[in-house]
Amino acid sequence: MSVEETPEDVVRALQHALVGDDLPDSFTLLGREWSLHRGVFPSTLSAATEVLASIVPYPRGGSFLEIGCGTGVIAVTAALSGCASVTALDINEKAVANTVVNAGRHGVGDRVRVLHSDMYAALGPDDRFNTVFWNVPWTYVEDGYALSTDLHSAVFDPGYQGQARYIAGAPAHLAEGGRLLLGTADLGDRERLDQLAEKAGMRIEVLRRVRRIEEVRVMEYQVLELHPR
Repeated sequence: MSVEETPEDVVRALQHALVGDDLPDSFTLLGREWSLHRGVFPSTLSAATEVLASIVPYPRGGSFLEIGCGTGVIAVTAALSGCASVTALDINEKAVANTVVNAGRHGVGDRVRVLHSDMYAALGPDDRFNTVFWNVPWTYVEDGYALSTDLHSAVFDPGYQGQARYIAGAPAHLAEGGRLLLGTADLGDRERLDQLAEKAGMRIEVLRRVRRIEEVRVMEYQVLELHPR
């Protein structure tokens, strides 16, 4: 959401992304072609996916978990970047199917497991990963804000409850020495995020940042790493 957009503006854009007949069924990103299914958050709607996919420190030879995989660009890029195994989760069943297609399209279907899941719910108690990552919906809206379609949860996180659950649940799925990462932007509520991390006994470090010129402002995208205090 840009500085001039209201939540209602974003809702209208998402509605178009959900049902727009003029939308293409594929897109180009990071020098590759990707399939796009209706009802899945388009990875080109902002620069976030492109930037974060390029700067996430993937664990070469290790295991990678992505929450909220969408079209699968980051999960597939993780596999193409040398991860031995990738697990991709999404609450949107259409996104799960889209990620499966794109993993097959780029020849990594044997290394990318895709599950329909609300946060970590579909994982087993022994599922642990070298790196856990979520490109979070950084737009803050108050608790109780209605998420009327599956796509809204890709942009809005009422009360940052989703990010609180992400932080609190991650340690159960981190391998020894594993890294907990979060992708966000400077439009997010960093003070609130710091409070959530502190409540979970963690502190936040800005690991990488990239500034991009967008339509109405310069956006700064960030990869944050959470460490135990």
